[in-house]
Amino acid sequence: MDYQITARTPDVETFARLRAVSGLSPRGRDGMEKGLPNSLFAVLVLYEGQPIGMGRIIGDGGTAYQITDIAVDPAHQGNGLGKAIMGELAAWLEREAPEGAYVSLIADGDAQHLYAKFGFAPVMPASIGMARVMGEGDR
Repeated sequence: MDYQITARTPDVETFARLRAVSGLSPRGRDGMEKGLPNSLFAVLVLYEGQPIGMGRIIGDGGTAYQITDIAVDPAHQGNGLGKAIMGELAAWLEREAPEGAYVSLIADGDAQHLYAKFGFAPVMPASIGMARVMGEGDR
């Protein structure tokens, strides 16, 4: 198959669709509209001109970065697209992130093996990842 990777932030509809089809949790429309334009860097994978994969880097642009929202449509998984997305994100970080910058990500399941190929390592037991989804449990 012929894929093209382009440096571009997904629009709200593409972002929501790719998260849904790849099994990632949904995000509210207000949050997507506010957050997506603040991406530091993002890529889309196109197949026949249609977005079928994505990945983003968010953060403060100097001390802290997070790789997030890596998603590939299941119909196109198994073609090395996750690795290609990570390659683009890692290359951007190599060019743009200053020495000493902290780059983090959350590895779901076997994705940890892919991320390890790009130099990422578990932070346990020194640290533990924690999260809170706003609005859940606040009632």
